[in-house]
Amino acid sequence: MRKQEVRTGGEVGQGHGAGSPAEQVKALVDLLAGKGGQGSQAPQPPNRTPESPLKPHGNDLRIQRHREALLNRTGGGPELGSPSPRLTSLLLVEGLTDLQLREHDFTQVEATRGGWCSSRTITLDRLFLPLSRVSIPPRISITIGVAGVGKTTLVRNFIHLWARGQVGKDFSLVLPLTFRDLNTHEKLSADRLVCSVFPHAGETGLASAALTKVLLVLDGLDECKTPLDFSNTVACTDPRKEIQVDHLITNIIRGNLFPEVSVWVTSRPSAAGQIPGGLVDRMTEIRGFNKEEIKMCLEQMFPEDPVLSGWVLSQVQADRALYLMCTVPAFCRLAGLALGHLHRSRLGLPDAELWPPRTLCELYSWYFRMALGGEAQEKGKASPRIEQLAQGGRKVVGTLGRLAFHGLVRKKYVFYEPDLKVFGVDLALLQTALCGCLLQREETLASSVTYYFTHLSLQEFVAAAYYYSASRRAIFDLFTEGGMSWPRLGFLTHFRSAAQRAMQVEDGRLDVFLRFLSGLLSPRVNALLAGSLLTQGEHQGYRAQVAELLQGCLRSDGAVCARAVNVLHCLHELQHTELTRSVEEAVESGALARLTSPPHRAALAYLLQMSDVRAQEASLPLCLSQGVLQSLLPQLLHCRSLRLDTNQFKDPVMELLGSVLSGKDCRIQRISLGENQISNKGAKALARSLLVNRSLTTLDLRSNSIGPQGAKALADALKINRTLSSLSLQSNMIRDDGARFMAEALAANRTLSVLHLQKNTIGPVGTRRMADALKQNRSLKELMFSSNSIGDGGAKALAEALKVNQGLESLDLQSNSISDSGVAALMGALCANQTLLSLNLRENSISSEGAQDLARALCANSTLKSLDLTANLLHDQGAQAIAVAVRENRALTALHLQWNFIQASAAKALGQALQLNTSLTSLDLQENAIGDEGASAVASALKANTALTALYLQVASIGALGAQALGEALAVNRTLEILDLRGNAIGVAGAKALANALKVNSSLRRLNLQENSLGMDGAICVATALSGNHGLQHIKPPALRPVSQAPSKSFSSSLQGNHIGESGARMITEAIKTNAPSCTVEM
Repeated sequence: MRKQEVRTGGEVGQGHGAGSPAEQVKALVDLLAGKGGQGSQAPQPPNRTPESPLKPHGNDLRIQRHREALLNRTGGGPELGSPSPRLTSLLLVEGLTDLQLREHDFTQVEATRGGWCSSRTITLDRLFLPLSRVSIPPRISITIGVAGVGKTTLVRNFIHLWARGQVGKDFSLVLPLTFRDLNTHEKLSADRLVCSVFPHAGETGLASAALTKVLLVLDGLDECKTPLDFSNTVACTDPRKEIQVDHLITNIIRGNLFPEVSVWVTSRPSAAGQIPGGLVDRMTEIRGFNKEEIKMCLEQMFPEDPVLSGWVLSQVQADRALYLMCTVPAFCRLAGLALGHLHRSRLGLPDAELWPPRTLCELYSWYFRMALGGEAQEKGKASPRIEQLAQGGRKVVGTLGRLAFHGLVRKKYVFYEPDLKVFGVDLALLQTALCGCLLQREETLASSVTYYFTHLSLQEFVAAAYYYSASRRAIFDLFTEGGMSWPRLGFLTHFRSAAQRAMQVEDGRLDVFLRFLSGLLSPRVNALLAGSLLTQGEHQGYRAQVAELLQGCLRSDGAVCARAVNVLHCLHELQHTELTRSVEEAVESGALARLTSPPHRAALAYLLQMSDVRAQEASLPLCLSQGVLQSLLPQLLHCRSLRLDTNQFKDPVMELLGSVLSGKDCRIQRISLGENQISNKGAKALARSLLVNRSLTTLDLRSNSIGPQGAKALADALKINRTLSSLSLQSNMIRDDGARFMAEALAANRTLSVLHLQKNTIGPVGTRRMADALKQNRSLKELMFSSNSIGDGGAKALAEALKVNQGLESLDLQSNSISDSGVAALMGALCANQTLLSLNLRENSISSEGAQDLARALCANSTLKSLDLTANLLHDQGAQAIAVAVRENRALTALHLQWNFIQASAAKALGQALQLNTSLTSLDLQENAIGDEGASAVASALKANTALTALYLQVASIGALGAQALGEALAVNRTLEILDLRGNAIGVAGAKALANALKVNSSLRRLNLQENSLGMDGAICVATALSGNHGLQHIKPPALRPVSQAPSKSFSSSLQGNHIGESGARMITEAIKTNAPSCTVEM
């Protein structure tokens, strides 16, 4: 695109009413797909005055008359007065992507999953204004959108609002033209062009109008009969000279003619590529429907029948491919019409014909049936005979089908009366209701008549139906109309020709045609159209051979292109899903590595695009070789999340992935490459892509070998990149030099919020560098720094940073050889810091002396939520000090004291603290020998405490007495949800006490009693106690196959390791099935 400016920050279907299907389709065109344009009706003499006539602009009555004429041409419908939000706020885009330039509109929607990546928007009233104070208004603006998204509806809205003086107030004159109008001329001068739409200008055109600012609107570049050729067009500066229309438009866009006039072009994306990017000042895109707008559109189609609209919506949502296409407004309404007809047709049809459509061809078959039914109703016949339907349907396909097919081959989507005569279309036939549902009529400004299919996909469907029928009797190649070709006999020969042509066409314009052609051979489509368009059972002789022929198109090695993925769509239309199903099963079972043939690769690419699960995350660990990945690169562009862990990928693969991430089409947001074999070269390749990538937010490179130089490359990229928010370099040997480079990046970066640097031997020197960066950085929220041997020196440096930093929320310093002096420094900082929420000090060397500092900090700090002190050296004295702090603290919610040599006296202190504390929800005391006495103290606290929801007492030397105390507490407590007593020795007596509590307790959700010497009697006590309160959802006793299915609310118990035996497990299983149908039990 031309120099980019600095970036600063209803029309859904109307009620279906009682109109005929043809009228409903007309509403689809005028209100959604927008091919009615401002010339959708013949210009009519003014028969009424606009509601609020505007005063002449500069006392120029010519402009006033022009405005009134535009209001009459665009009509005064309510949809024009209040366009929908998606048409009043367009997406600002930075040029066309390869996907938009090379692929079919359907492929664009499917590959992007109906989503639009641009987050920048511009409102309709600012569409032609500068974006900032230092920029200038655009001269050449292009608005793109797939077929049926509403480009002409947008233009009509703008013209209508301008005529009322509501938008485009800077323009004294707006001249709206469509390429349908321009196609009627062979040659035209610039002045005649203006006079055709603004006759008040006079013979000298704009020169005599003395207008300050003019906007020329050129709607529908994709319908121009001659492609624009900017390379070979001779320059013309004389506005009176008549030249070819395509040359005229080229010279206007170049600025050779009307250099002061602003030009607004609308087009489908692929055709917009005809205009060189260097000439374009601003490009915008119309987004499709979002989830709420799809729902609203279908509801407004059936306003008087919410049950019907709800059913239609459920059917659309049931099939991902159909739902994605419903983001296109015209398709959404077409699907609604077809499904509404299906619902109303339920009575009197065989059950086999009532399957909701699950393919495009099935949906369009229902639409075709609706059109046939509408024609019969128009003739006053309640139930047309099969013979009449067959005659009408086949006659239409024979006439319009040839027109549709050859138009598709020649990229011709608008037809004029001479075209109809060439292809033998009877004009009288166009008056029928059936043709009205397929083909629309429109008069141009020159009083010529144009015809176009209601939607591009309908042209493709009718073309496929024609080809299907004609190929049974054709002798020569149907693609060489009028030319010489070798004789081609038989349907399969012609199908092979169509498949080969579709595979060879670079712009994919035959993709959907081939899908429809394949779909006409499916059993369900044959059942739907038998008697009207197809012959009953005629598909059976060809279906298997066509499936084999299509799979033969997938034999070539190399990248899986969009044409290959389209072959999988064709197989889906054919209802031949064996290949796709085998690959999906291999992905789910982890056996994909053995399926490496080109067909399997294409099927995997198809699944990545269309599967509901894969759309969220493409999880392919342990699956891919370099060759398979390389072949999938074009399809990986549009995955949102990629998991490629443990694939033994080396640096060359990173070069490939870097090329994907650098692509303008790239939509990847998260990519995980953990546990591969990536060195600094691979990291540098990824870093280069981060310099230009604008989609990736999460990059996981854990457990590779990028080293300091790889870290440097990534750090340099982070200084420029503004989208990456999470980076994991765990276990990458970056050492202190790598930490220094990352620190430099943190000082400049303002978007990275999560950084994982565990296990990198960074040491105290590198830690000091990171600490200095944290004093400046305000964006980092989570820093994982465990196992880096930072020692007390590193801890002190981080403490100084925490006194200043006001952004960090989570700090992990596990296994860092931090002793009491380091903790004292950290706790001093914690007294001042007001943002840190989680601190992990597991597996360090903190003694009871350090615990005193911890306690003082907890008394002063009011923000820390989680503190992990597992595997330190607190002993009773240290734990008691922390217990005193817990009494006063009102912020801490999780405290981990596992494996700290804590005994009963400290447990008593913690119990007393719990009676007063109202914030702590999780307490971990596992692997501390608190014994029955300590357990009883904690149990006593549970009788009063109403905050604690999780208590972990594994391997705590608890016996029957402690279990009995806990049982008494559970009988009273109404908040505890998790109790873990694994690895104790509560025995039968303890089990009975807990069982008695379970009879009345209603809050506990998980109870772990593994390895507690319960024996058969104890286990049975627990099993029978569950009666009436909980239901079994999962049971896994030894040597038994697990039974699954889990309700959301359940009780979970574990009884493994209790010497029950297999026979006992079976007995208890039956008891629990009877007493607790929703309880998960492991034994």
